[in-house]
Amino acid sequence: MKTYFQRMGQSLMLPIATLPAAAILVGLGNYLPKAWILSRFMINGGDVVLNNLALLFAVGLAVGMSANKDGAAAIAGVVAYLVPTTMLSPTNAIGLANLLNVKPTSLNEAFKYVDQNVLVGICAGLIAATLYNRFHEVKLPMALSFFSGKRLVPIIAAFVMLFFTAGMYFIWPVVYGAMVLFATSISKLGFVGAALYGFFNRLLIPTGLHHALNSVFWFNVAGINDIGNFWASKGVKGVTGMYEAGFFPIMMFGLPAGALAIYRNALPEHKKETGSLMLAGAFASFFTGVTEPLEFSFMFVAWPLYVLHAAFMGLSLGFAALMHWTASFSFSGGLVDYLLSFRMPLANKPYMLIVQGLVMAVIYYFGFDFAIKKFDLKTPGRDAVAVADTGATAMVAADAADDKFMRQAKQIYAAIGGHDNISVISNCTTRLRLQLKDTGKVDQPAVKAAGVPGLNILDVHNIHIVVGTEVQFVAEALQSLFDGNVAMTPVTATTADTSTSAETTAATTSSVSQAPVTTVLQAPATGTLMPISDVADDTFAQKLLGDGYAVEPTSNEIVAPVSGEVTSIFPTKHALGLKTASGLEILLHMGINTVEMNGTPFTLHVAKGDQIAAGTAVATVDLAAIKAAGKAATMMVVITNMDQVHQLTLNQTKSVAAGDIVGAAE
Repeated sequence: MKTYFQRMGQSLMLPIATLPAAAILVGLGNYLPKAWILSRFMINGGDVVLNNLALLFAVGLAVGMSANKDGAAAIAGVVAYLVPTTMLSPTNAIGLANLLNVKPTSLNEAFKYVDQNVLVGICAGLIAATLYNRFHEVKLPMALSFFSGKRLVPIIAAFVMLFFTAGMYFIWPVVYGAMVLFATSISKLGFVGAALYGFFNRLLIPTGLHHALNSVFWFNVAGINDIGNFWASKGVKGVTGMYEAGFFPIMMFGLPAGALAIYRNALPEHKKETGSLMLAGAFASFFTGVTEPLEFSFMFVAWPLYVLHAAFMGLSLGFAALMHWTASFSFSGGLVDYLLSFRMPLANKPYMLIVQGLVMAVIYYFGFDFAIKKFDLKTPGRDAVAVADTGATAMVAADAADDKFMRQAKQIYAAIGGHDNISVISNCTTRLRLQLKDTGKVDQPAVKAAGVPGLNILDVHNIHIVVGTEVQFVAEALQSLFDGNVAMTPVTATTADTSTSAETTAATTSSVSQAPVTTVLQAPATGTLMPISDVADDTFAQKLLGDGYAVEPTSNEIVAPVSGEVTSIFPTKHALGLKTASGLEILLHMGINTVEMNGTPFTLHVAKGDQIAAGTAVATVDLAAIKAAGKAATMMVVITNMDQVHQLTLNQTKSVAAGDIVGAAE
């Protein structure tokens, strides 16, 4: 059921994307002198879109929820919309009012604006899509074959919607009354109601169900119609727009400030990647109001921070409503919509939203900074795993003709299991929404290596991958790969290096057939030996970086666990990389979260590029200082390229001395 509503939210994004056109026309029309014909012409043109939003929703849902997004579903959506809105209109000559000889004035207010009722449009679109999915392949007898398949769907839609219309005539007034009561109760709460709406609006973002909540307050489902009334200048100044105004301070100022706090708290070795991610997300949030790239970067890895973000959103909407500062948007609360709504007649002191935004920026920065440090939240850049290792080895070869979207799509396509694991490819504003046969087959690090801000596995079949506002082009490239229109070439020795000679290939084949090389593993310190799964850090314990072992040290001297070259030394001295002659890549990580100590407990005895033997002293560590700082001093040895290892064995011995043989990798 949740997935169904998520698909609804995704399908609604297409008709919602038409709202900026209306906003531009109405906004520019209001910037011009009202006496000008051009001003009224542009305003009326924008109203055409706003007044037909229900029809747009019917078409958008009919297409988006249909099996193959065919145009026949759109026609069925139009038919499904026209039947009830025409028949239920109290003033239409062919409507039920005339058929039942009921005076229009005695009809319930529920049907007064039925042609603008977004809920009717939503129902029409869903019914049309369901009928399309059920009947678009039906084959009728030869005499009626012209009406088979897709042509049959609009015909059936017309008949089905007659029954829907009859039901609506009796049921809708009751439902309408309940919805008006709900909306009225929220309206009576004033700024508190706006605050509650803002809080739950953010909390529902991960599920995609926020669209259902938005429709009550933004559109004409329960009589509020905040967006439509604002842009049509029908409402109360200082009140109409109260359910949108508080978004501007958050999207233009608050979230970018939160992004700065996340960047400032990133580990030194990850600041560059984190900075790129946060800057792109902040830019999108400020200018367009698209917040998913930022929100999804910490929504799941640091969910308490997201709850705090939702509370701040509620605070902003509630305060703006309390002060009667109003503005509205057609798409989202970014700078573009803010400027367009600034001159609208119902905009009330919109300039004060900038002042509120500056205050929210301070609240966000220090609120996020405190929460990240206090609760050690693993926001982007604070984990041992890089945010997005865009320099990782490609899994597929890119052709010279591939643009950036196709290159990214190829990496994602391979990482999620390719054609055999994909069921449905779709997208919303910033996310790929994929249905897979088994999300357990997804190579998450490889997906992140494609340069995406984040991903969320919802269940065994559904996954969201945050790409950004250009997601449509990546989705189209993925669809081309899935349909077989573009060839996929896995990276092999020949594709990675076309100059590889036959002799080299033969030598490689020969080396593979040889017995695997055994690498002896030694204890990096004196203390208690343990498997890597027992360390008090989920990243290492879950073997996200690779398998290995650890020692809880009792002495300050740390030695090399293997012979090889020192390939890297972290700036904070808490970790170094080694590479053996056989190609094993080893990470020696000294302590847990000791990166935050900026190298003070560590004295290194080696430099990058040194060739060292196993058991050679590589560092002296002040264990007392680490423990005084509240950190664990565990020394961890991780094999980061486990694909090169056939078998890893460890001794059962618990007490070891530095340099003791504790196992082997082959």
